[in-house]
Amino acid sequence: MNIAAQVLEVARRFPDRPAVTAEAATSTYAQLASRVVRLGGALREGVVPGERVVLYLENCSEFFEILLGCWSAGLCAVPVNARLHPKEVQWIVEKTKARRVFVTPGLANAVASRPGLTVIPTGSSDYQALLSADPLPPLSAAPDDPAWVFFTSGTTGRPKGAALSHRNLMAMSHAYFADIDFLDERDTDLHAAPLSHGSGLYAIPHLLKGSHHVVLGGFEAGRVLDAVAQHENVSFFAAPTMVLRLVQSEAAQAADLANLKTIIYGGAPMYVADLKRALGLFGPRLYQLFGQGESPMTITGLSKRLHAATDHPRYEALLASCGYPRTGVEVKIVDDEDRPLPPGEVGEVVTRSDAVMHGYLDEPAATAETLRGGWLHTGDVGSMDADGLLTLRDRSKDLIISGGSNIYPREIEEVLLRHPGVLEAAVVSRPHRDWGEEVVAFVVARPAASLSPAALDALCLDNIARYKRPREYRFVDALPKNNYGKVLKTELRQKLSDDGKD
Repeated sequence: MNIAAQVLEVARRFPDRPAVTAEAATSTYAQLASRVVRLGGALREGVVPGERVVLYLENCSEFFEILLGCWSAGLCAVPVNARLHPKEVQWIVEKTKARRVFVTPGLANAVASRPGLTVIPTGSSDYQALLSADPLPPLSAAPDDPAWVFFTSGTTGRPKGAALSHRNLMAMSHAYFADIDFLDERDTDLHAAPLSHGSGLYAIPHLLKGSHHVVLGGFEAGRVLDAVAQHENVSFFAAPTMVLRLVQSEAAQAADLANLKTIIYGGAPMYVADLKRALGLFGPRLYQLFGQGESPMTITGLSKRLHAATDHPRYEALLASCGYPRTGVEVKIVDDEDRPLPPGEVGEVVTRSDAVMHGYLDEPAATAETLRGGWLHTGDVGSMDADGLLTLRDRSKDLIISGGSNIYPREIEEVLLRHPGVLEAAVVSRPHRDWGEEVVAFVVARPAASLSPAALDALCLDNIARYKRPREYRFVDALPKNNYGKVLKTELRQKLSDDGKD
């Protein structure tokens, strides 16, 4: 079930069809296949099957050939967000025991080569040498062989790597075909969101059907709309904040949307009012998904048809929901003892399917807890109607989602506590019109310590990605706590909410 082998079969059928376009340069499927088998042949030297390779790449055409080249060589890809701080990437490299890291030129200085670790910039002579290797056919792969490690996090420590197999990614792709769209070589997959996450995952079903991939360096409304006008049958993944930016852009009002097929959005809640505005502009072309790294892009979904079902007696509830379980996916709501709850009752959302990860990389305790009873415990709280419609009532109480990116408070708190003048720190979110949520830090200073927002900001910027840093620091005398000494973040969030009413 090697996905690379299946994509190479697609290339045999459509050798002259466009595969990837980036910065006005287009490669065909025949050219992509040639680079994959050469890269795969070179990567095979001196490695063991399943070895992990880190892809620390900005959006670029090389992402596809490196991803497929890794799989052709029997290796496991570890795509990471190009916005991560170098120290965060270094931790992932060490966690995965990777011996190779691919980087784009703009990130070439972020990860240093050292004994046992080779850093390969795209476009470099080292990269060209790999592409000059003798071509080798892809190795066979069992369905459960590792393919992708997706680094996610809980709210209680370092990121965890969700180990995804070829079976997981194929199940994700089959659910795409069953629930979202029929695809073929006439389709276009537009990549304005990071390829290391949802956009890259949903590249796989498009690769399996010979679709054209158009890569943008980042999300800019005008460029996205121009690409939609230039290519046929365009689909793309976007965070809700990206959809909102499109709706708000002046260019959208006069844009040619005739070629737009589907906008798949997810990764954060979307306000119903904003969703209605998007439907008013784009029409019945929106598909909402609910998923997470542990079950990539595949738990529930709200179809394009239901987005447009204005005559539905519960239309508002539909738009406020996460839709219905995806094809081949089981979803239920359970209580604190994992007992199923009746329709309408609020509890934790759990799921099982062939899309669910095998476990966390080298985290047996966390794996056992998250997959207990054979079900993935999402940490999300919601309810399910009698007909199977899932509505999220809350998320894991500490998780912050800003601009579609997960931000984990403890990671920020641990950085703040490195400052010698910080006694305690608690990080929470508050609503933000454009980004969904933004980060606020409550800080207790040590006696006689001198603290400033600038000093704390500098500390954060030296250790974590810029988008994770707090947008405000509030200095307080003490943090609210319960009888067991646990910080009551609900009270901090309430304080922010109350302040907003003044």
